[in-house]
Amino acid sequence: MTDPADLSVTIVDGYVDEPAHFGVPPYVSTYPRYTAGALVDAGVPSENITYHTIDELRDDRHKWRDVEEADLLCYTGGMTVPGKYVGGTPAEPDEVRELAWTADGTSLMGGPVRFGVGDANEGASETERDDLDFDFLAMADVEAAAYDIVSNGLEGFEDRYRGVPEETRWARKGAFIVEQHPNHPDYLIAELETSRGCPYRCSFCTEPMYGDPDFRPPESVVDEVDALSDRGVQHFRLGRQADILAYGGDGEAPNPDALRDLYGGIREVAPDLETLHLDNMNPITVVKWPEKAREGIRVIAEHNTPGDTAAFGLESADPLVQEENNLNVSAEECFEAVKIVNEEAGWRPGEGSDATGPSTGDDAPNRLPKLLPGINLVHGLKGERKETFEHNRQFLQRVYDEGLMLRRVNIRQVMAFEGTDMAETGAELAQDHKQQFKQYKQEVREEIDNPMLQRVAPPGTVLPDVTLEYHQDGKTFGRQLGTYPLLVGIPGKRELGRTIDVSIVGHGYRSVTGVPYPLDVNSASMDELRAIPGVGRSSAGDIVVNRPYESTAEVGVDADLGKFATVRSPEGAD
Repeated sequence: MTDPADLSVTIVDGYVDEPAHFGVPPYVSTYPRYTAGALVDAGVPSENITYHTIDELRDDRHKWRDVEEADLLCYTGGMTVPGKYVGGTPAEPDEVRELAWTADGTSLMGGPVRFGVGDANEGASETERDDLDFDFLAMADVEAAAYDIVSNGLEGFEDRYRGVPEETRWARKGAFIVEQHPNHPDYLIAELETSRGCPYRCSFCTEPMYGDPDFRPPESVVDEVDALSDRGVQHFRLGRQADILAYGGDGEAPNPDALRDLYGGIREVAPDLETLHLDNMNPITVVKWPEKAREGIRVIAEHNTPGDTAAFGLESADPLVQEENNLNVSAEECFEAVKIVNEEAGWRPGEGSDATGPSTGDDAPNRLPKLLPGINLVHGLKGERKETFEHNRQFLQRVYDEGLMLRRVNIRQVMAFEGTDMAETGAELAQDHKQQFKQYKQEVREEIDNPMLQRVAPPGTVLPDVTLEYHQDGKTFGRQLGTYPLLVGIPGKRELGRTIDVSIVGHGYRSVTGVPYPLDVNSASMDELRAIPGVGRSSAGDIVVNRPYESTAEVGVDADLGKFATVRSPEGAD
């Protein structure tokens, strides 16, 4: 029998995107971390475990040797919702097969990939079960499979789900793996699990396949944060759950006391954390238990960091589609939930703990609101018709017209997975409506997203700690760490990997233009100066010619420079 102490293991992270779990960089999901912890718990020394992301393997073929030579290869990945990604590119099926062909040792695959594999990670597609030529496919928890296969001398395992005691141990024991992530330590956000499963059974969703909600106690989550914090992680998201408001309750009703223990405990063990965000919140929970929901939302807004987003799964505002797909919230109910979150958490830092939202207008502080709802819409569901697109447009327009805020609108086409009710319908409707979908999506971007973004993040809004990621079209693009962070384009080419504060000066559909904050008028470039609202090319030229200045009041342009700029020592100014 193989001694676990003698094993070498390589974990390859192909990234995950599920309805209630995200792990594309800069996010790191629970799967590779828990798998590493399970291996250590089974007796494999941590120094014998190598972790690579799929992007690392693409960039450096030498690292494939770790795949080839490992006694055990553990692959984690799978996309059950489609998306577009900036920080990394999820593994495609052919790449995953190549991993299996390259590995000389035993190969184990798991994660949401078990639900099915398509030709590509995209919407309007159908999937099928496929082991992608791996020796073993974990049809339950891949971390439990890793523990058991090592304990069984690499001979096999029985599919099973881990319990809370194992999860608590493995979360702590596997925290070390983040130090091998290429984004560690500064540009990495750890996805945290509070529960799995969902009490509702929407036709397209894979989350109910985990069963009814099963909650981790606060002390288990807090212990994981403590371990990750010790390993240098300062950014966290409570994203692995179907509904954060239901945490610690009966699976449906809010439990504000449990949220207080959870968030308060996290703040206690990681007082210097830089990001604390969440993902999913069920709007039906907000409207069925409004007073408890309001209390829970206030607890979250008290402890989180600004720019947080609660994703609302409306999915469709069409009553027919709602009925045929067992969707649990109506458009009217979702609107009420949007209003409640705006009131309780749509205030901005600087307004005081007793502030209420929505905080908009010229007098609002220059930071993003604490917590706003986001809307998820899925197209290609059973019963979709021409009127469906109009129902969705009207809902979004109503939210805007009522003066409320949405952080973002996520519009996707369905992926049909075996085991869901959508498997029978497949992607046929999504394919049939693809042209109409494209036109409607463009209209939403122009008529809703752009004006909404101007309301949420008006000119002068400051985004601290924007990490610069790539260059394009003479600009440098970057993002903050967090849930659905704004993509920021900054004039000029700047050193990548740096982190700077940015002030917003312009808006696209889903991204913004910014300049470094505060911008020094004595050294700013022409492109930076003319990006400021009210400063055109001519005025920017005058500013440069007449430098240096001793104050922004001296500049003499018809623009509110104080929102964006400052004056530093004129030494060295051009």
